Amino acid sequence: MLNLEEKKAIVAEVAEVAASAQSAIAAEYRGLTVDEMTALRKQARGADVYLRVVKNTLARRAVEGTDYACLQDTLTGPLMLAFSKEDPAAAARIFKDFAKDHNKLVVRSIALGGKLMDASQLATLASMPTRDQALGMLCGVIQAPISKFVRTLAEPNNKLARVMGAVRDTKAA
Repeated sequence: MLNLEEKKAIVAEVAEVAASAQSAIAAEYRGLTVDEMTALRKQARGADVYLRVVKNTLARRAVEGTDYACLQDTLTGPLMLAFSKEDPAAAARIFKDFAKDHNKLVVRSIALGGKLMDASQLATLASMPTRDQALGMLCGVIQAPISKFVRTLAEPNNKLARVMGAVRDTKAA
């Protein structure tokens, strides 16, 4: 049993993480073994996701006053909270991948940018590109017109070279 000071420390810790998190997911873990939970925690640490099993009353107090206050009504049953610190889709990717092999993990609610999302939108959130992927796509979009312009400028010289080569080949024949 936790004493009052330990409860306050847990609420403060979760509230601090929630205040700076990009997204939050509440998932039911009923039926998972200790080894499975350990594996999930290891994956979360590797992706910079804060994962914590917290009593619902403490969780409600912790998210109060943050962008994730919208989760308060969905916090029922044995739940774990996952907060993505850097990449908004990191927790969603971890839960989606983990749920493929472990059907006992059930996502109950998702919050992104202060808005509550339906749990069925987990796949949509998980498919969002990472920051590096998004920057790569942006560079490709920016680079495409420049590349096309350079090819267009080079085309008259290339065409002249092909014509001269064709003339040379016909004279040689």
